[in-house]
Amino acid sequence: MNLGIDLLPPQCDVLVVGAGPAGSAAAIMLARSGADVVLVDHHAFPREKVCGDGLIPDAHRALRRLGVLDEVMAQAQPVTHACLVASRGGRVDLPGTLAVLPRRELDDIVCRAAVRAGARMHAPVRFVAPLEAQGVVVGARLAHGESTREIRCRWLLLATGAVPQALMAAGMALRQSPSGVALRGYLKNESMQGRIDKIEVVWHRAVAPGYGWIFPCRDGVFNIGVGVFDGRDTNLRTLFDAFTRAYPNARDLMAGGRWVGPLKGAPLRTSLEGARFSRPGLLVTGEAAGSTYAFTGEGIGKAMETGMLAAEAVLAGRGSDDAAVRADYEARLAALKPRFALYERANSINRHPWLVDMVIWRGRRSPRLLRRMSGVLDETSNPGQLFTAKGVYRLFTE
Repeated sequence: MNLGIDLLPPQCDVLVVGAGPAGSAAAIMLARSGADVVLVDHHAFPREKVCGDGLIPDAHRALRRLGVLDEVMAQAQPVTHACLVASRGGRVDLPGTLAVLPRRELDDIVCRAAVRAGARMHAPVRFVAPLEAQGVVVGARLAHGESTREIRCRWLLLATGAVPQALMAAGMALRQSPSGVALRGYLKNESMQGRIDKIEVVWHRAVAPGYGWIFPCRDGVFNIGVGVFDGRDTNLRTLFDAFTRAYPNARDLMAGGRWVGPLKGAPLRTSLEGARFSRPGLLVTGEAAGSTYAFTGEGIGKAMETGMLAAEAVLAGRGSDDAAVRADYEARLAALKPRFALYERANSINRHPWLVDMVIWRGRRSPRLLRRMSGVLDETSNPGQLFTAKGVYRLFTE
């Protein structure tokens, strides 16, 4: 699947840089519709990717649309509930269509689907810079080691994730610093399999202004980590140590487990902010465009969704001029923007753990509120409304 740089063709219809969920989703749709697609990535697949690995309903919908949901679920750990845990120990279980699959496996499945659809995958290949002619992007300069190649294309799609170097090289970065940061590792502890069988998200004063999580993978392996979305420099290892001391399940998981690989950190780009979405000949998609939700940190489903939107705009614009395709794509992203704004508003919960105590305490007593909280998982409820003054008032009046 990983063709080298020496086999890179001189031209294609669409060059997709980045073979994660967004890039591979775009490549699948484009290749299925007959476009000549070249997909490149800085790493040969399969490869590690720092993530919580949780698949919430929007990811399930995207994977189903891409035709790979059954293949993903054959390897994933199905989960029936998300467990929200407050500082004072209050817990509430929210039902949902959920699963956990390490990104090494998930991304490989989606990338292989792109290759089956007809995309040509070349890796490891590094994006150096776009090629331009009269202000229009007409290709890219790529490299591996000392070798460099140029490839011409009608459209260049940047799906390069949260690391800003490619955006900067293409002149698309509005902000170099990340929106948030996360640290995760994998622990194997078979004795905790029955005890931790839900996606656990934990708000605690010891971890504020962030939160911790434990997600169960298969075979007694758990993804455990911490994340922060306030934009400040944060010592994640200190935060992680505080989480594993303060939360009993994390403490017990650590005490009886063994590491499966080291702790790894990564930046996050959220709220569809921090990058230009297009310029002539070029579209930015996935987490490079900020497709991760603030507050929850979920980004897999939205990355695939934005990748598919980019592909749809390119396909719908066949025969149209560049400006029409760009306007179409930016309008599609603008339609998503209000959802991201709601999650950005809800991000206040990470700075005020007492809000979680209040919401969970009330949620355990109000079926209606519990349904609203569950709706945050499948995007049928407004998370921001739970944490406004009006939302707090409603906690005690409904």
